[in-house]
This record gives sequence, structure tokens and C-alpha cells, in this order.
Amino acid sequence: MRHTLFNDGWTVRAPSSAFEERLGLGHEGMPVTLPHDAMLASARSRSGRAATAFYEGGEWEYRRILDSGAQAESVYLEFEGVYRDALVFVNENPVAHRPNGYSGFYVQIDHLLRVDQPNELRVMARAHDDSRWYPGGGLYRNVWLHSAGRLHLAPGGVQVLTPEIDDAVAVIAVAAEVRNHSVAMSRALVRVQLMDESGKVVASAEAPATTFPGDSLGVRQRLCIGSPQRWSLDHPTLYSCRVSLCEDGRVVDEESTTFGIRSLSLDPVRGLRLNGEPVLLRGACVHHDNGPLGAATFDRAEERRVDLLRAAGFNALRSAHNPMSKAMLDACDRLGMLVMDEVSDMWEQPKSPHDYALHFEKCWEEDVEAMVRKDINHPSVIMYSIGNEIPEAGTPHGSRLGRAMAEKVRSLDASRFVTEAVTGLLIGGPELLDELRRGMADQGNQEGEAHSPSTTGAEVADKLNQLVLAPSVAKHSEEAFSYLDVCGYNYMELRYAADGETYPNRVIVGTETHPMAIDTGWAAVRDRPHVIGDFTWTGWDYLGEAGIGRTTYSDEGSGGGPASFVGEYPWRTAWCGDIDITGNRRPQSYYREIVFGLRDDPYLAVRRPEHHRKIAGTTPWSWSDTVSSWSWDGHDGAPLVVEAYADADEVELFVNGRSMGTRPAGAPHRYRAEFETVYEPGSLEAVARRGGREVGRATLRSAKGPVQLALEADRDVIASHPLDLTFVTLTLVDDQGSLHGCADRSVSVVVEGPGVLQGLGSANPVSEEGFLGSSCRTFDGRALAVVRPTGPGEIMVTVSAEGCDPKSVRISAKL
Repeated sequence: MRHTLFNDGWTVRAPSSAFEERLGLGHEGMPVTLPHDAMLASARSRSGRAATAFYEGGEWEYRRILDSGAQAESVYLEFEGVYRDALVFVNENPVAHRPNGYSGFYVQIDHLLRVDQPNELRVMARAHDDSRWYPGGGLYRNVWLHSAGRLHLAPGGVQVLTPEIDDAVAVIAVAAEVRNHSVAMSRALVRVQLMDESGKVVASAEAPATTFPGDSLGVRQRLCIGSPQRWSLDHPTLYSCRVSLCEDGRVVDEESTTFGIRSLSLDPVRGLRLNGEPVLLRGACVHHDNGPLGAATFDRAEERRVDLLRAAGFNALRSAHNPMSKAMLDACDRLGMLVMDEVSDMWEQPKSPHDYALHFEKCWEEDVEAMVRKDINHPSVIMYSIGNEIPEAGTPHGSRLGRAMAEKVRSLDASRFVTEAVTGLLIGGPELLDELRRGMADQGNQEGEAHSPSTTGAEVADKLNQLVLAPSVAKHSEEAFSYLDVCGYNYMELRYAADGETYPNRVIVGTETHPMAIDTGWAAVRDRPHVIGDFTWTGWDYLGEAGIGRTTYSDEGSGGGPASFVGEYPWRTAWCGDIDITGNRRPQSYYREIVFGLRDDPYLAVRRPEHHRKIAGTTPWSWSDTVSSWSWDGHDGAPLVVEAYADADEVELFVNGRSMGTRPAGAPHRYRAEFETVYEPGSLEAVARRGGREVGRATLRSAKGPVQLALEADRDVIASHPLDLTFVTLTLVDDQGSLHGCADRSVSVVVEGPGVLQGLGSANPVSEEGFLGSSCRTFDGRALAVVRPTGPGEIMVTVSAEGCDPKSVRISAKL
């Protein structure tokens, strides 16, 4: 089968009515190259919703001309994702309606193609009050054109599983679907070849396949590979499988895929094992948007995210709360990252006014089928999640539906585990709500406690965690957990121990946990075999749910914390990720790395001095408002707080070589030591000791002298392929490379040569700036430019900033 990336030549516009079209009054289309996020260009306003980062929804119509069709061929369109409620037309004939904005789908169109004239494709999409986060809009993932003869292999129809593995041999089960769209019977031959990473054929088999006109049948083969190289986190070895369909001695179609050889096992005594070795899931939840790129899904952007998350200490990702892109799954396979893929955020009870719950009853089976079909050949995928925080999961109807979904997954792929992310606050039913109301009333009667201005997000989280200990949570979740292989707990760490005793056969994973709880949560994973991992909310910051991790300030004695779940306009990001939307690690990421036992050196983070002694209002998803910087221009002599994170008995802090004292750290003190000092330019240093011996140190130095602009491209040689990108980090530094974090200013970017500026912005969570312009303001001294190649050649990226000499970086785009 010929696979053609079908991303170029499209136009997008606001839809016009049939009457406007007939009168020639239709809107003009704007040329675009996919993937394209139409929502990213829409307005943001105070009247919008914080859930979607105050971006307005809309309706979009995409058009493209397809050259004349060939009657002797079978032609399919593949859409990897259309947000949302996609309608597909070929020559004005409706061929598909796909309400789900995240599921990929195929459409056969050859019967509608005109032979001697161009064919018009039209795709409609809309998004309006239908999401709890920024969804993007339009054709935000790839579109493919697949073509073959009348006798062919179904596109995406080759499946590879590894049911039996030992050191001597691995049994590889290959399934393919043969379709006969001709008018004659065919006696074909299906040939299967398995290749190692060098391309050497290591196993092969052949099977005859007789098909009659209109047949669509499965062909299965079992092959053996001797001395198999297993796929693992440290050695993600991939094999490839090529299936050839032969007729009359010639190959008439061919499909290829990659796969990995690895085994999974699970029990509450030994936990999760990969290839027989225990593995604890150091997990991150990730949304689908990619910061300055919006929801547009580029192969390189997905690979970069996986690479940076892996470097930050994570070994598992949970796709929240929709199926993961093909590109990210490919990256997880190549780089060694485990995946929990999730089908939906809702079932039949809506969470937003016009969300997918309106279609779920009729469409959930095709959604599950699409997710499993996409995932089945990826060794990185170890679990399927059938839902997230489903309100009806504890009801009789919800339990019936959940069981049907779990069994549907197993019927399609019994080699992985089924889970669901359950929160006790929703599944506890009316009894829990009554307990919650009584608890709030009791707190209100305690003078000085309810609505205290000093209440922190951690304290709120603790109170919510206490609520999930209610007996009603166990009562209402029991059936939902009974049909799962792994029980997903959202913010229910306090139930780990008791539920392990009450339900000795239950295996638990923390599907969502608060950032501040990583030390206690990880201790439970480490010490309790039936708890196999922890997935923090979130690994990567995202657009929408604006401000759920924010910190607000007030003067001492006045009102305190955030008054609502989300921030007000112009908040745009959730501000709860370990890594910000530009790919820069925040202090909580290094703290997590220390808790995981992956970092010996301590880490220094400084609270912003302008807020010293103010009352900090936080949420359960907040981290302290800190920056890893010792450059605080204009704050000489000002008091501030330094946080030092360390897996050590103690930490000693030095300012310009003078000791500021020693504080205990390590697990008994939640790996944190705090120091109050005053700012003076120079150096800030932390020395960590264990048993009196130094085990690591960290140093921050003040930037001094004129502000300079520095550019760094993540790669200076890229492919000229339109799905490749280069990420250029812009920083404000001194002549020694120290960050001028307080010297923020506007920067402008010019791209020359065969490339375009695909996105530009900073990680500032509170900004009215968009990401599609050629200038932005830095945040904490940083910004990010994303450049997309348009062909082979030399791309020059030039950046200028106020008061700085312009700088350039050259990128080679090669065929």
C-alpha cells in the first residue's frame, strides 16, 4: 500500500451556508499545512472559559483538492485526529461523522472519486464548551492518503503480539487483514518477514489466502525468533515486521510495522514486572497540547517531550485523558518509556456543557477499537485506561458500562492490563457528599480554621485525602475495581495501606497525585508491592485549566488563598507541571528526581523576594513560588527564603562563602531544608552531607554586567521533512552565561531560508500574548522559538532584544 502524507495543500475558513456558496458569498480560505490548530489563532477574552485558557471555540472548514481517482484502486483517507465532531465529504458526498476529537479513523473513498477531473475533500470541525482543558481545533494531527489495488491489506491492519518468550526463543503472533474488492476470486499468498534492528531477516513464513469478491478476512501466522533481544526501558530494542500480499508470483501489496519483544506480569505480591524484572512506575500525566504549538501534533515535538520527561526521571506516561498520538507512542517505543493510554474523560454524564458525553453511548465501542488498533504493536503500552474520574462509575448503570468496556478491551488485546482512574470524591455517592458537607460545617465551627488566609494547598489536599477514607468510597468503588486488572486511584494515597489489607488481591496505581505529595506517595510505592506506581499531575505544563497550580499573595492580615479552582483572565496555563510549556524544568522536577533516588547533588530554589512575608494562597496542585536563580536585581539586602532539596542528613548553606547555618534534610524532613537570609549578589551554595561526609553540592551565581542574548538550537541539523522541527531557546545572560532572570524584555525573531516560525512564546502562565506572532516577552529570562522546515537548505534564525546585540543560529535542513 502506498502511504502518502496528506498534510499540504489545505485551506481553512469559517464555514459558509449553502446559500452563501451558491451566491458566491462564501468566506475565503487561508492556506495551511497540517497539522494545524485552528483554535490557536482564535481570540482570548475575559468572557471565555478558564478551562480552555480563555480561547474561544469555533467552527472550521478545511478543503483540499485530490487529483483524479483511478477506478482500479482502493483509496483510503486516514485522520489521526480531528477536533471535534468531524464531518468528512468527498465531492459533497458525506462519508464519515466522527464525534470524538482524539480517535483516529479511516474512510474508504475510491467509490466516490471522479476519474477525469479533480476531486474535492471537505472536512468540518467544531469546538464549543466541550472540554475541561485546551483542546485545540481542526485538523490538528496528520492526514494520510492510502492507496492500493483492489486486492490489498487493510491499512493499519497488521498486528504483532509476543505471547511466549524465554531466553532461547520468542513466539511472534502476526495477524493481517486481506481485503478483496475485485470482482474475481483470488488465490493469494501472504508472506511474513521479521527483521532485527540491522534489517536482517530473522524469521519468515508464508500462508495461502483464498478470498472471494467482497471478502475481508484475517490471516494469522506464528513465527519463532531465536535468542530474542528484549525491549526494555534501558534497551528499547525494536524489530520490524513486513507482510507482503502476493498474487501470480508478484507482490501486490505490502505493510510494515515495528514491534518489541517483552513480557508483562502483575500480582499484588511482586507488583509489576517487565521481562521478569520488577519495575516501579515513575509516572507523569500529560495532556496532548504542546505549549507554543497548541494542539498541533508534530513528530519531533512529541519525541522532544518524551526525551525531556525521561531525562527528568520519569519512566511512564499516562495520556490524560484521551488516546495518545501515534508520534508520541513511536517516541516512547524508541526511547524506552512505558505508557498508560486512556480512552476518555467522560462516559455518559457530561463534565462540560457540550462535551463528548452526548455521543458516548453510541460511539464508545469504535473509540475503544481505534485506541487498541493504534496501540497494539507498541511495546511501550502496558495499560489501557477506560476512563478518568467518571461520576457514574459507582452506580449500577456505570458499573455495567465499565465492565462492558473492560471486556471489549480484553477481547481486542488480552496482553495488556485494564485500569480506570477513579476518584473517591466522585465515586463516593450521596453519602460522601453528606460527609463532605458535615465536615465543612464542622470546620466552619472551629474558630480561625475555616477559610483561614494561611490555609495552603497542601492542607486542602490533606483534608480532601481524609475524606476519601470514608466507608462510602470503598462501598461505591468496589464493583468498579472488581472488573479492572489495576485499580487507578486519583488522589487517594491514604487508602493504599488499608485497601491492601481489605482487598489482598488488589493491585493499585496512583493515576493522579499532587506535586507536593510525591515524597509520601513514592514511599508507599517503594514499600508496598501492591502499589505499582505514581503518576503526578502533571509532568508537562499545559494550556487550559488555567491557574490550578497558581500561588496568589496578600499582605499579612488580609484575605488569603485562591478563591476558585481556576485563575482569572489572563491566566493561560495550569502551572502545575514539572516541566513548563517551553521544556524548561521547574524546581519541583528536581525535587522529584531526588525523591526518586536519581540525583545525588542537592538543588537550590529561591522564593521570589518581592513576596517575602506575604500570605501565600496556594491550591493542592501548587508548588512553592520558587526559581533556581541568585540574580535578583533591585533586591540587594532584601530578605528571602532559600529552599534546598537533598537526599542527605543535612544541608549547609553558604552566601559568598559565609555559612548561613545547617538544616536537616532527607526523608524524615521531606527532603527539604529552608533558610531565611538576605540577598547579596555573588554566589549561593548548598553542601549536602550524609554521616558527616559530603555527598553533593549545588551553586547558583548572580548574573552581572550587561544583559546579552544567547541562542541555543536543540539540533542544528534536521530533516527537511515537514514534521521535523528545531527548538531554539532564547535566554538573557551575562558574559559568563549566568541567567539574567530579572531582566525580561521583548524579543523578535526572523526566520530566513526554507523554514517558518511555527510558534514563539514563553512559559509565563499569565499573559495576553499569543504564540503565532514574531515577537514575545521573555519570562524569568527565557523564551522559545519553534522553527519548521519547508524544504532542504540552510535556515537562519535571527533574534533581537531590547538593549542586546542581535544573535543568529544556523540550522541545516537535509533531505
